[in-house]
Amino acid sequence: MTSLSASLVRGAVTSPFKHPGRPGATLPTDRLTRRAAPAAPGALAAYRGICGFPEPASGPLPLTYPHVLAFPLAMRLMTGRGFPLPVVGLVHTWIEIRSHRPVQPGDALELTVQAAELAPHRRGTEVTMATEARVGGELVWESRSGYLSRHATKAEAAPRGEEEVPALPAVAEWRLPGDLGRRYGAVSGDRNPIHLHPLTARLFGFPRAIAHGMWTVARCLAEADGQPGEPRTARAEFRAPVLLPGTVTYAADPAGNAFALHGGSGRVHLTGTVTRAS
Repeated sequence: MTSLSASLVRGAVTSPFKHPGRPGATLPTDRLTRRAAPAAPGALAAYRGICGFPEPASGPLPLTYPHVLAFPLAMRLMTGRGFPLPVVGLVHTWIEIRSHRPVQPGDALELTVQAAELAPHRRGTEVTMATEARVGGELVWESRSGYLSRHATKAEAAPRGEEEVPALPAVAEWRLPGDLGRRYGAVSGDRNPIHLHPLTARLFGFPRAIAHGMWTVARCLAEADGQPGEPRTARAEFRAPVLLPGTVTYAADPAGNAFALHGGSGRVHLTGTVTRAS
């Protein structure tokens, strides 16, 4: 946690000096690795609790949890001098996770993170971060994530994930407290100011603090089937921020292959799919 705190401080200091959209910007080629280690039981239990995974739980890690374990590595990369985007105010736009086999809490996970791609977005510049988890050299889990740095653009870039959203039956309604961003930030280490307080969120154009995208997708997967028990792939598109406090509706098809999160006015906050191994 000390190294993560140092990364957050470095990001706050260096962000004002970074200019997204600068022609010729490139990504660092570093691959950062965390030495193999099992999940800490206390931190894992706290994560399960705030995301709605069942307790007590001794089964495989939640599908989203290796992303949380690798977050300090991603922060080190994104706050480094060679990273072209300011980390303060970055918005998570999408994630795709692939599990090759269930990961047990006692598995010694070696985690590797790298910045894979930099691309124009209609609202700024988007970076793709790639993460891999291995046990004894075996690739057991991997993900790719998009993060958006919002800024003025001249060219119109192709939008992501704006196709028509299929209607799905409502399954559950969740009332989200105003401190959810602070509570999840304490568990995950992601203390981006857009999630923490209305005042800091307004600095980046949001009327109130917004929920973490990774909390929303984890909460949806927890509602879908609790514990992951088989290899599968999940993809989620974060379409609109979830303002805190607020009320959202989780919807899903009967087979559990597609899900969505809607606001009280019908606004779509998140869409996702789950593909299970045949």
